[in-house]
Amino acid sequence: DSMQNWLIMLGIDILIPLLMMVFGWLLEYKTPIKNAIYGYRTSMSMKNNDTWKFANRYCGKLWIRCGLILLPISITPMLLVIKEGNNTVGIMATIICLIQLIPLIGTIYPVEKALKNNFNENGNKK
Repeated sequence: DSMQNWLIMLGIDILIPLLMMVFGWLLEYKTPIKNAIYGYRTSMSMKNNDTWKFANRYCGKLWIRCGLILLPISITPMLLVIKEGNNTVGIMATIICLIQLIPLIGTIYPVEKALKNNFNENGNKK
C-alpha cells in the first residue's frame, strides 16, 4: 500500500530531527560525564572537564535549533508526494535524509571553532 509506505518514509524522515532535538536537550541540559556512552567526542572536547562541558552544551544548543528547523523542512516535501508512487516517495525520503546529514555533521565546525575561540590548545580557558 503506497500510503503505508509514505507513512513509513515520513517516520524515517522525522527521526533525525527528533533525535537531534532529544540528544541536543540531553547534551545541553543533562551534559553526560566525560566517559559516558554518548557525547560530543573530539580531541579538543576531551582535553578536560571544562572543554567537555562547553562542547557538549554548545553542540546541544545547535542540535536543538537544527532539529526544530529540519522538522518542517522534512515534512513539507513529503506532503508534496503524498499521492505519488512508492519510487517517488522513496526518492524524496532519501533526498531529505541526505540533506539532514548536512547540519547533523556540519555542527562539528562551529563547535570546534567555539572551542578554539574559548580555550587554548591545552584546553585552558582564554
